[in-house]
Parts: sequence; structure tokens; C-alpha cells
Amino acid sequence: MKFFQQMLVATAAMGLIAPIGAQANDINFEGINDYSRNKTSKKQKQFNSKTFANELASTNSRVDAIEAQLNNFEAGSFSDTTTLGGKAVFVLGSIDNNDTLGDTEAVTAAYIYSMDLNTSFTGDDNLYVRLKSGDGWDAWGDKPGNYHIENKDTGDNLNVDKLWYTFPIGDKFTATVGPKIENYYMLAAAPSVYKPGVLKGFKLGGHGIAFGASTSTGAGITYKGDNGFAVSTTFNSKKAALAEGLFTDEDQNKINTQVAYTTDNYHLSATYTMQQGWNSWSYYSTADLNASSGDVTTTLDGVALRGWWRPDETGTATPSISVGYDVVSIEGTNVTDGSGYFIGLNWEDMFRPSDRIGLALGQPMKATEAAAGQVLSEVDPLMWEAYYSFRPNDSIEITPGIFGTTDVKNDSEEDLFGLMVSTTFKF
Repeated sequence: MKFFQQMLVATAAMGLIAPIGAQANDINFEGINDYSRNKTSKKQKQFNSKTFANELASTNSRVDAIEAQLNNFEAGSFSDTTTLGGKAVFVLGSIDNNDTLGDTEAVTAAYIYSMDLNTSFTGDDNLYVRLKSGDGWDAWGDKPGNYHIENKDTGDNLNVDKLWYTFPIGDKFTATVGPKIENYYMLAAAPSVYKPGVLKGFKLGGHGIAFGASTSTGAGITYKGDNGFAVSTTFNSKKAALAEGLFTDEDQNKINTQVAYTTDNYHLSATYTMQQGWNSWSYYSTADLNASSGDVTTTLDGVALRGWWRPDETGTATPSISVGYDVVSIEGTNVTDGSGYFIGLNWEDMFRPSDRIGLALGQPMKATEAAAGQVLSEVDPLMWEAYYSFRPNDSIEITPGIFGTTDVKNDSEEDLFGLMVSTTFKF
């Protein structure tokens, strides 16, 4: 029984006890004693089961009323197969040199609040809905330099943020379809075990050419074998819900195919991506490469190589290691080729249970070759972050962190250094 149902039942029980107590106060116990002391009187009426008939009838009617209220509540509650969870995140921080990007260097506060609902209709399927609200992210929204992992600015409005349905096809295949989904939710295997503490660019081993995402209409199918081998193919369209439509010349879409092998301790995968007019890599790429996107005449193909390893035990000096390397070829823009890499380390349970130390660095994807007659800026971009997260209890996580970026905008004057503290409340 859900927690709030238990609370209602407890309240109802108290409501039941109260009238019984009240009826007990109405009973003339002194009269009963008088009856006992004068039992030899022949005029005194006999004391039997009918004496409290009125009181019992009144109590039963009140119980019936409580049961009716409970039935009305059950009629409007979630089904037994629906669960609700979620989180709230508070972020407080400042970014030095952020004014060069047109943002502020002042200390700012931001938040997100999300609710996750999961419903099963057969026991094997799942309908997922996420409701989300957020505000205060103006200083944390520049890609890739300072885009925070929790960034979601809805102007305090609570919106449907994700919506999809997953169901099995036989024993080893799973299909997913939905109007609001990102490609990486449909992957056959997790490409990274590094958990970012500050920057979204470090998600999934580098949120670059294949896994960079935009919430959109999507569908995918996954095969998972018993030997650790897995394959998935996903399709996403930005224009399916708009007038341009799905599978048209004006559509912006991408197709990903991942081939992976995963064990308890390590993972290797390659993901091939084909895209038309889709900027899916701006979370982890330089300004030159970002400029080569958004036009439906732009097409590209790329490969994302991923691997990770983790030790058998946590709490040791040996961290988990996640690595990534992306390459891309582009047609229809000034840039023809690009590449980037990522390295992420996590130490867990080092000083207290469920704590985590994170350290990540990498070169966001940069343009490496231009079309004939075009010149590229010679830059060596770098992004890094370091953080420590700990839990005062099972439901609260506190994460202080720092980060920096160099030459991600092709201008050393726009190098950034930031610090922040985030507090996550899970329920």
C-alpha cells in the first residue's frame, strides 16, 4: 500500500475509534452500577444484549460512512502498477570570466524539480512519464563551456519532459517508442560508468557526435544476449511533431546503431551515427564544429568508441575508468572532419558509504579539416571537472565541485573557471 494510502487508512481508523469512544462516554455506567446494587428490585428492567442496540447501530453507520470515503479515494488514486519517484536539485555557484560569454560572474541560484512515473500494464512493459520544472540557469547554459548536468529552464512551469513506452518482443528483444525521448535512453548498453558532477558534456563518455541529444520523437529496438553481447538501433526526428513532418526533406533526424560487449567489470562498444541537419554534438564540441549544423542540407556520419572498466570492490585507491573517442565526417558545411576524446575517473565509498570522487577531462570535438578554400582556427580545446559527493542520509546528496574550460570558443580570453555546490533531494 502506498504511503499516502497508509496515512489515509490511519486517519480513518482514528476517526473510527473516536465515535466509539464518544459512544462509550454516552453510556450511563453509573446507571449500570445502580442496577447492580438494586438487582433485588422486581421493577428494575433486565440488562441484556438489546441494552446497547442504539449505540451499536450508530457506530455501524459511522463505519459504513468511512468505508464509503475510502472507496471514493481508491477510485481516484494511481493504479497498483504505477510508481512515483523524483528529485529536487538546488545549485549555487559562480563562474569566473563568464561575462565574456554574455553571462554573469555573480553567484546565482538555480533549481530543478522532476517527478518520474512508471506504469506497467502486463508486468513486462513500462510507460514512462517525467514531469519537470526549473529556473535560474541563465549562467549555466552555454554549450559546451558551462552547461550544467541538471540544466532545465522552464520558467517555473511544470511540463511533460519525457514520455515513452517500452515493451518486450520475445525473450531478447525490447522495443521503445515515444513522442518525447532521447536516443541514449534506448541504447543496448551503458557506454560509460562515469557520473558527471558539474558539466553535461562529460555524460556518456563525452556527450558528442553520437550520444548528444535533443528530446524528440523516437523509436528503437534492442537485442541483449545472454553472453554480454548487445545491439541497438535508434531513430529520432526533431520535426515529426511539427508541420515539416516525419521522413520529409525538411526533417532533422538521426539514426544510431550500437554494438556492445559488457561484463560486470568492463565494456567495449562502437556506435555508428547518421544525421541530417541535426546539431547533436554542441554539448561537447568547439564553436567551429557547432557552426556546421542546423541546416537540413547538412549530412554527416560518425563513430563513437567507448570503453570502461571498474574494480571488483569500491573503497580502494583504484578508480573506475571510462574513456571515449569520437570522429565525424560532414558534408554541406565549411568543416569536413572533426574528432574529440574523454577520460573520466570515479572513486566510490572512499571516506563514507555512498560517497563519490569524480575527475574528468577531455578535448571536446573540434574541427580537424576544412572544405577547399576554408581556414580553420588552430585550437587545442580542453574541458575538466573535479567534485566530491556525499550523502548525509539515503535521500540527500551534496556535491561541491569545480570545473574549467580552455579555447572551447576559439578565444583564450573566454577561458572559464567555476565552482558550485548542488544539493539533491530524492524521493
